[in-house]
Amino acid sequence: MGNQHNVTKVADLCDACSDRVRVFAPLFTDFGGKTEFHGPVATVKCFEDNSLVKSLSLTPGNGRIMVVDGGGSARCALLGDNLATNLINNGWQGAIIYGYIRDKAELAQMSIGIKALGAIPLRSARKSEGTIGEPVEFAGQVIQEGDYIYADDDGIIILNPV
Repeated sequence: MGNQHNVTKVADLCDACSDRVRVFAPLFTDFGGKTEFHGPVATVKCFEDNSLVKSLSLTPGNGRIMVVDGGGSARCALLGDNLATNLINNGWQGAIIYGYIRDKAELAQMSIGIKALGAIPLRSARKSEGTIGEPVEFAGQVIQEGDYIYADDDGIIILNPV
């Protein structure tokens, strides 16, 4: 972390930029092999259908973070090891899932940041429903395409360049 700021830890960024930082509610658990990651946001909104998560994971990540609003549903997983492999292979920094993942043990060994609400073994439906690139809202924040996210063991923040 630290390409855009001299401080690297999320807590330090909060101290240094308290007037500009937006903090996510502490709902998320780390599942990826990297707990520190940062980058611009790409948004997906879907409910119990990870079709658009898959299609976006196959596009160039360019150092972005996929932010998925899955409505917090605990009925199925929106990301597993196959989609995480796509993210890594296509240059994504990580994913923040307002929903659930699966393949927890495999994700922990992968060099990508993954934060989600929890794990469940059921896969999602695939009906190609949802949106990409629209603002999403969860964890007390509205997250827009292009917002800049920093994440580490302490939490997740949005801190856009001045």
